[in-house]
Amino acid sequence: ASLKSVTQRVPCRFYEKVQALHQDPKASVDNPLLAFSLIKRLHSDWPNIVYSDEATENTQALHAGFKEVEQELPGAEDLDGAARALMRLQDVYALSVKGMANGVFQRAGAGRPLLYSPGRRVSLSADDCFHVGKVAYDTGDYYHSIPWLEEAVGLFRLSYGSWNPEDRSSLEDALDHLAFSYFMAGNISHALSLSKEFLHYDPSNRRVVRNVAKYEKLLEMGTAVSTEPLRRPNGTRLQNRDTYEELCQRPRGQVGLVWGCCCPPAHYCPPPHALLVPLSPQLAPEHLPHLSCSYETNGSPYLLLQPAKKEMVQVQPYVALYHDFISDAEAETIKGLAGPWLQRSVVASGEKQQKAEYRISKSAWLKDTADPVVRALEQRIAAITGLDLRPPYAEYLQVVNYGLGGHYEPHFDHATSRKSPLYRMKSGNRIATVMIYLSAVEAGGSTAFIYANFSVPVVKNAALFWWNLRRNGDGDEDTLHAGCPVLAGDKWVANKWIHEHGQEFRRPCSADPQD
Repeated sequence: ASLKSVTQRVPCRFYEKVQALHQDPKASVDNPLLAFSLIKRLHSDWPNIVYSDEATENTQALHAGFKEVEQELPGAEDLDGAARALMRLQDVYALSVKGMANGVFQRAGAGRPLLYSPGRRVSLSADDCFHVGKVAYDTGDYYHSIPWLEEAVGLFRLSYGSWNPEDRSSLEDALDHLAFSYFMAGNISHALSLSKEFLHYDPSNRRVVRNVAKYEKLLEMGTAVSTEPLRRPNGTRLQNRDTYEELCQRPRGQVGLVWGCCCPPAHYCPPPHALLVPLSPQLAPEHLPHLSCSYETNGSPYLLLQPAKKEMVQVQPYVALYHDFISDAEAETIKGLAGPWLQRSVVASGEKQQKAEYRISKSAWLKDTADPVVRALEQRIAAITGLDLRPPYAEYLQVVNYGLGGHYEPHFDHATSRKSPLYRMKSGNRIATVMIYLSAVEAGGSTAFIYANFSVPVVKNAALFWWNLRRNGDGDEDTLHAGCPVLAGDKWVANKWIHEHGQEFRRPCSADPQD
């Protein structure tokens, strides 16, 4: 083939590849592998094509087109964040790395059921797997780097000799990083084997030659090979990790309470997929006398013609789910209002607020004056809770978007220290939370209550309500909760936090000081 035909074929092939992967824009967001691939293609693959030797015939046009949109493209931080998101999903849902590389979302181990089955299966390339592994490698995280680099090496071996200009890495790169990862993990013999394979392709690399000599000397000296499995890093020092992940892994739609057959005809019965998903063994209905579903007006004229569909989820802590709390049109309006203002979510740290790895999402705040829909929603919240939402007794509506691997590790909504920024409102602590699900997700994203040992799946247009404080004003430790990572889909929620001042006669103290 002539040089001209080759140079024309390279950009066309890349365009066809991207077009085939991302025909459905919504699917590109829902499937985390597609989302990662899209971010990587825009951040690194496309520039590699534009500035490759094969693109010399179209240099001026390619460079001009790229420069026009360069500022809007994902950056290195976005790509590395997407790689960390895949590792987070791998950990929390105990996913097989080999399965993920092949586009399959399945727990590690034979015969495990699929957690999510995308409409179209998409595999990761060798270069994709290398990038995920290298993000872990660069932070000294060999627990994650080894399986991802193993996949990269295997895929590069299969395609050795066929080079793609959009790729930044090669078989030699993957072998080099994997060998050192195994060395740091204590497996010197495997590090030696991989380094020798590297020298088969690049025998003049002096650094690797020195590494081989070093590994051979260590083995001759009888240096012990570590037999202990690598420990998974716990960068956020999460104390309840096992319970949190077990709750997140609970299958969606697995009904733990037989509500579907015990609700009287006059009562409201939620759809099966919306029911509580407990971690503990199923209890008989006679042991759950306080759990029920019903239509509620809460003594409010606002709810007389359209009562709230209330599902009592848990008594301690008090958690209720209100089905069909918001309409599709209202949810879309709120998402549209918040969209232009979304920024990386922050958390309280002492007297300051800062970004944190244990909360990955974007959020924006909406006043009730932003739109009549927001004002109507606030009236509805006031009606079902019976609480005073007038300023300064409640915070503005917070709209949150959890994208690729978005999550919020176990936390309290109420302040646990008087130094918290929450007290700047001078309206006391957060007495209650109303969290509205503005979207559906295909998998993951449940709200897990850690100490109370249950989780609530995402139910589109429903509102989850709970008390953060006991009647005596103390924080309720049973409300420790988490937003599980979104495995597939685009999760949107709206949070309304209500403070204790102004509620003295609406939720009075109990006669029992311990209540």
